Amino acid sequence: MLTQYLFVFAQVHDEFRIPELQSVAEIYGFDIKLPDNPEDRKTARPFMVLGLESEEHAKLLARRCVLIKYVCEFYARGRTYEELHQQNRIRAPQWQKYADDTSFKFLVTAFNHTIPQWRQRDVVESFAYMDFQGKIDMKNPEITLACFEEYRDKHGTTRPKDEGDGEFEEVWFGRLIETGSARPLVKKFDVKKRAYYGNTSMEAEMSLLMANQTLAAPGKLVYDPFAGTGSMAYTTAHFGALFFGSDIDGRQMRGKVKPPGIIRAAAQYGVANGIMDLLTFDVTQNPWRCGELFDAIVTDPPYGVRAGAKRLGRKNARPPTEEAPRVHVPRPDDQPYIPPTRPYELSELARDLVLLARYMLRPRGRLVFFLPTVTEEYKEVDIEAMLCGGMEVVANSLQDFGSWGRRLITIRKTTDKKFPPPTFDPAHAVTENVGSHVPAHKDFREKYFQGFKKGDIGGSDSEQQ
Repeated sequence: MLTQYLFVFAQVHDEFRIPELQSVAEIYGFDIKLPDNPEDRKTARPFMVLGLESEEHAKLLARRCVLIKYVCEFYARGRTYEELHQQNRIRAPQWQKYADDTSFKFLVTAFNHTIPQWRQRDVVESFAYMDFQGKIDMKNPEITLACFEEYRDKHGTTRPKDEGDGEFEEVWFGRLIETGSARPLVKKFDVKKRAYYGNTSMEAEMSLLMANQTLAAPGKLVYDPFAGTGSMAYTTAHFGALFFGSDIDGRQMRGKVKPPGIIRAAAQYGVANGIMDLLTFDVTQNPWRCGELFDAIVTDPPYGVRAGAKRLGRKNARPPTEEAPRVHVPRPDDQPYIPPTRPYELSELARDLVLLARYMLRPRGRLVFFLPTVTEEYKEVDIEAMLCGGMEVVANSLQDFGSWGRRLITIRKTTDKKFPPPTFDPAHAVTENVGSHVPAHKDFREKYFQGFKKGDIGGSDSEQQ
């Protein structure tokens, strides 16, 4: 039989909340029962009651999910304290076992409000009917009884701290089981404190959320084909996975001094042994000679706002010539040859990434990547159009920046069928929908710098295809 647990979340990245819960539950091999009422599933509120088989499962979620602040055994909720106490009396068998000789304390707090101390005391005294006989211990109690009041968002207004005190939307009550211990990792992996980072380094909280989406765990092998300064290396390795990284520009991974920048930052976090190797190559000309090698592929592809994606080749093909080929003459300064590169258009890159993942992932492996989208133009078919046989979308979470946003796409390989290496040739792409739909993220860089003005991108839909 499932037990109900009250989860209190940090009210950031709310669309990422349920995918993170479900991913962490999959890592540890248990199920989560979401609320039956659609209103209670909405992530605009920081409270949610979930069904779990055991208290240990609740603790595992609190220790791994970055967005969890508290987990409590759920006792009651109500629009008023009278309603709350009525429900709490009905659930007396859950808390009466602690009443005789258990040391305890009360935690009374609120969301979007500060409760004055005198009323906190009144709230605690209203639970006198529970008749706890144990010692009150404010430092090391055996149990903590937690009461959370939920207020409307009043941000952007000037008001006294206690204005509207007691005018809450709902109040929640339960026994505190665990304080979210993964949230401090956001400060630990803070980019500003990192030994090596660049202007495209992923922020720490999002890197941790992405790592959870990959199901990173000991024994897992994770690959980032656009490693850059290695933001995904540190968080996936922290959770026990082994990390491979590659980039077309090795200078991004190395930095200017030795040892390589990614290795220096990994040593700072104590995960240098989790970095298997860092390789320099164009992902469309990759050296992988066998598929089904990785448990997850995770990346933040460059989409041209701060740095654009590149692939080997010339922007403009050289005209044919009848001259005899030139004889190679070693350069006097002995500098290495740097091959020319050309832009890698985002919609082409995203489609190729899915094809690469189908080839390189083990069955049920995950591809996790960010995709920028224009808010007004985005449609669900934009994601569906890049899929190919054997791949399905698990999660699609938006980080909203107003006129545009970036979506964290999680795609799972659903087949154990063997596939040939992708050709990365647009003329021979095997995605089913690529020829029938022009996604909104196509030519994103141009749209971004033109302020997302409609009609500014040259050519009609048919011409852009």
